Amino acid sequence: MKLATLKTGGRDGTLVVVSRDLVTCQAVPGIAPTLQAALDDWERVAPQLRAVYEVLNAGTAPDAASFIEQECASPLPRAFQWADGSAYINHVELVRKARGATVPPSFYTDPLMYQGGSDSFAGPCDPIAVLSEDWGVDLEAEVAVVTGDVPMGATLEQAAAAVRLVMLVNDVSLRNLIPKELEKGFGFFQSKPASAFSPVAVTPDELGSAWHDSKLRLPLQVTLNGEPFGRPNAGDDMTFSFAQLIAHAATTRELVAGSIIGSGTVSNKQGSLHGSSIANGGVGYCCLAELRMYETIEQGAPQTAYLRFGDTVRIEMTGADGASIFGAIDQEVAHYHGRKE
Repeated sequence: MKLATLKTGGRDGTLVVVSRDLVTCQAVPGIAPTLQAALDDWERVAPQLRAVYEVLNAGTAPDAASFIEQECASPLPRAFQWADGSAYINHVELVRKARGATVPPSFYTDPLMYQGGSDSFAGPCDPIAVLSEDWGVDLEAEVAVVTGDVPMGATLEQAAAAVRLVMLVNDVSLRNLIPKELEKGFGFFQSKPASAFSPVAVTPDELGSAWHDSKLRLPLQVTLNGEPFGRPNAGDDMTFSFAQLIAHAATTRELVAGSIIGSGTVSNKQGSLHGSSIANGGVGYCCLAELRMYETIEQGAPQTAYLRFGDTVRIEMTGADGASIFGAIDQEVAHYHGRKE
């Protein structure tokens, strides 16, 4: 089934069940007012939500309304946990190669992960709001999962079974702020502003055979200023599955229902800069930094600028039938002018 959160009803929004074709939706206050409330009581609530979903898909829901992606908050407007991994080692290899460094052997067996800010996510069609272009604004197109409760020391089987929902994410990075933060040896903070998630989160069964071994095996489509920028397959070259990422996050702590675990920037192994772009027959990129790494490796210095005010980013995934699965993250870089109430 497919679930979304409308920007009504307070900070945590209003939970709606969305039809498979993303055309209609229905609020379900009698079942669960918010997505977090549904996740907290998933075993009891999920069958009721699924019944609504079936009626919506049949076109017989008496209280159905039009589903409008621009009216959505991220499925969880705020979450108890947002931990982002780096499951695509190709991305890490390029970063290291661009600065003449090698990848430590442990990176291939022990996932990288950072804890992001989860108190306020941007909506899927909200601006990428920043105070300065000089911060080096970059998109990062990824896949993420929402978990149920996960015990400390969870096995891979327990971690895989804990996946409740799958969604897309734009994990924005401020590249020019990252080096000084990492020099301090204490991780990201200022360089990681609000992430935005897809309008819709879906249960794994909705993905059919594309969800296999805790990986989503479909191309992730990225458009930059209206032009195709990336379409790597999210299932290819994923060194660590979501089961592995969840188990890693739960090594020393319990994860509560509603925890979000990200894949890191989706990245496929390609040949050279010349052959990696979509225009040259490659699968392109899910962040500007990766393109700049190819440029640095082959031309000595990056040639492509980071995002500027007015630039637009669209992130989407379609099924075998060409229909959008999660709706689209569709954002414009804009100057921050204060919080909108």
